[in-house]
Amino acid sequence: MNKAVFLDRDGVINDNYKPVNSPRDLRIYPWSAEAILKLNTAGYYVFVVTNQGGIEMGYFKEKDLEEIHNKLLNEIEKSGASIDEIDFCPHFKTKCECRKPEAGMLKRLAKKYNIDLNSCFMIGDRDIDIEAGIKAGCKTIKIGKPYKKADYIAKNLMEAVKLILK
Repeated sequence: MNKAVFLDRDGVINDNYKPVNSPRDLRIYPWSAEAILKLNTAGYYVFVVTNQGGIEMGYFKEKDLEEIHNKLLNEIEKSGASIDEIDFCPHFKTKCECRKPEAGMLKRLAKKYNIDLNSCFMIGDRDIDIEAGIKAGCKTIKIGKPYKKADYIAKNLMEAVKLILK
C-alpha cells in the first residue's frame, strides 16, 4: 500500500490573509514548493483537501476554483514539485461527508490511490483539519497555534515536512 500526506490549502500552502476567491488572491508561501518536492522525493503521494464553502455561499463558482487550483499547480510545478490531486468540498450549509472535520475527502483519495491511511499525515492550520485526519486514522500536524489532539505542532509546512522525514 502507498503512503500520502494530505495538506489543507489555505494557511498551509498559501497565505490566507484574505479569502482566495480568484487566482489573483492566491499567495503561495515561499517554502511550499520546496516542502512538497521533499515529500515527492521521499515517495509520498501529496494531496490537497480543502473546504470551499464559498461555492455554496455564492462567493465564487467551481470554474473560479478550477482556475485557482490551476495557478497553484503551475506555481508548484515550476520548482519541480507536484501535487497528485486536489479534492474539495463545495458545501457550507449542506450536511455531507466531505466537509472537514469529516474525513470523506481523505477516505475517497485513499481508496482511489490504494493508500494506507495509518501511514499517512494530515497537515492543517485549523482544528477541523486535525479532526478530519484523526477520523481518517492519520497522524496529524497542526500548523500555528497548538491543538492538544494533534500529534505534532509545526511553525509552517516546511517544518512539518522535516518532522515527517525525520
